[in-house]
Order: sequence, then C-alpha cells, then structure tokens
Amino acid sequence: MTATWTFAVGRDDLARTSVTGGSTPALTDGEVLLRVDRVGITANNVTYAVLGESMRYWEFFPSGLGAGWGLPPLWGFAEVAESTIAEIKTGQRLYGYLPPAGHLVVRPDRIDDSGFRDVSAHRADLPSPYNAYRATIGDAAYRADQEDLLVLFRPLFFTSFMLADQVADNSFYGAEAIVVSSASSKTAYAAAFELHGRGPRLIGLTSPGNVAFTEALGCYDQVLAYDQVSDLAAVPTVYLDLSGAPETRTGLRFHLGSQLIRDIAVGLTNRIPNADAAGEVFFAPVQMRKRRQDWGRDGLDERFAEAWHRFAAVAQGWVDVRLGQGPDGLREAWLDVLAGRTPPRTGRIVQL
Repeated sequence: MTATWTFAVGRDDLARTSVTGGSTPALTDGEVLLRVDRVGITANNVTYAVLGESMRYWEFFPSGLGAGWGLPPLWGFAEVAESTIAEIKTGQRLYGYLPPAGHLVVRPDRIDDSGFRDVSAHRADLPSPYNAYRATIGDAAYRADQEDLLVLFRPLFFTSFMLADQVADNSFYGAEAIVVSSASSKTAYAAAFELHGRGPRLIGLTSPGNVAFTEALGCYDQVLAYDQVSDLAAVPTVYLDLSGAPETRTGLRFHLGSQLIRDIAVGLTNRIPNADAAGEVFFAPVQMRKRRQDWGRDGLDERFAEAWHRFAAVAQGWVDVRLGQGPDGLREAWLDVLAGRTPPRTGRIVQL
C-alpha cells in the first residue's frame, strides 16, 4: 500500500473543499496503480462538477466520503507506479481522465501500443471516451515540451475539433454567420481557430473586459461584447452557445428572429445549464463515433493530431502557465477557476 491523498468538493457547494489522507488498496490481478503527476484546472472541470449528477461525472471517481462529496474529474498525465500486467510497465507515462488525488487504481483492457481502457466495474457503463488512457510513446499528438498545452487544451480541443467538424460536415447549416458565446474561452477559440476562413463569418461574443484579448487571437472576424448583440447583421445565423447565459440567448432570438437558424448548446462556463433552452445539444462523442465510422480510428487520430499541431504552434503564444504544487495548489487553482478569477490568458497547471 502507498500513502496518498484525495481532494473533494461539496456537490451542493463547489467552493466547499476537503483534502483527506489515506493509503492505496493492495492491487489484485489485472489492476494497475497510477501516480497522478500533472493536471490542469479549467472551466471545463467546473462544468463536469456542475453536471456531475445529470451527466454522471461524479461516478468516474467515487469519493468514498459520502453522498455530499464528489471528485471533479481532471485531465492530465500519470505514471504507472505498480502493475500486475506484463504489458504495462512501471514508469510508463499516460494521458487521460484523472481524479484530484495522488493515485488511481485502474483495470486495463484493450491494451495496445496506444494505451488501454479502464474497465473497472463502476466505469463500465459510463461514456467510453473518458475511460481511455493514452501512452505518450507512439501518440502522434504528444510532444514532451508541450505537456502543459496538452493538459490545458487537449480535452477542450477534442471537443472544439469535433464541434467544428460537425458544423463543417453539415455545410455550416447554410449559415452566413456563426456566433460563438464565451468567445475568450479555450473551447470556443479553439473551435473558431478550426472554422476561421472556411465558410461563414465568425463573430465572438464575450464580456467587455475580454474583448481586447479575444480580438488579439485573430480567430474571429468580429468580436462584440454581450450588450452589443443588436449590432449583429440580420443574416442566417448559427449560434454556438458555450456560456449558457439565458439573457444572451434571449437577446439573439429577439434580434435575429427567424434568421437564427440553429441554436446549439455546447457547454457552459457560468454554471447556468443551457441544454433545455437551446434548440439542440452538441455532444462530442456522437460526432467522434460518426468519424470513426467514416475515417477509421487511425484516420481520426491522424486528423486530430494534424489539427492539434496546427493549433499548438499558435496557442503557445496565447497562454501563460501558472504552476501550483500539491493538494494546496490544486485547491487554490480550483477555487480561482470556480470563482472566475483566472484571466483568459492564464492556464492553471498543478504538479502533484
């Protein structure tokens, strides 16, 4: 057994936090112990917590602390600390879905050169993309000097890549303009990066304080503050809603009327669920399954890696990494991101 710790948040109050110590369980045959090494905290992780009940995100990593506590899933890198499986070697570095904790026990299956899937019983009927752990060796998207970018952007960029692909795959829904809310967020501007110059005019909506940053990205043809919705041209428009702000949707519907031809909820950054109010909901794994059928797994991986390297070459100039250490650093980063105290240029990374 190995000494470890766990960071948990209150399910009904995400600002209520707890760090508890403990020991890892002894491994049984077929199990592997991962040491969580380097993770990121973004608005995406807050989204997982906000939707923890409805989308079952709390179920990936049971807290063991009772129903009032949950472990918000994080993305990052881990190393194999102990293994009972010959194909998985101690020291192997992996990227994937991780708990805010020192360690994670997984039960690997479908093991190959690219990594494995965790088939632990409690994860068996949860969305499969979150159960994949990718080995850094042989990963076309991986570069050691870009680990922090991968931690901060890769899960978001996959959503952005699939979102942009779905929009393009549907001939941009016949739109002349695409309006993106929360335009300064990483998911939004990564999708805009993919879409820019390929079809309709791209307009980003953001808070007044983030207009200058968002304009400087160069991903949008126009950037407006939320209170400038009435300045939008009345042309066939698709709305990609990443903010979940009801007043923005109301303003768009009032101003554009029938010219608002698609209203798609992508996520939320201000903790107001937007799925029910939108016309439809985008869920990346659905488009991913379609493209795996169209292109095959290797084809999808190749296209994603090509898009990622194009994006990473530019995105490294858009983010300033702020590094925290250990459970205290994790708690500080969580509370800052939860409260919206993290500027759009800042990426929160925690070395555990």
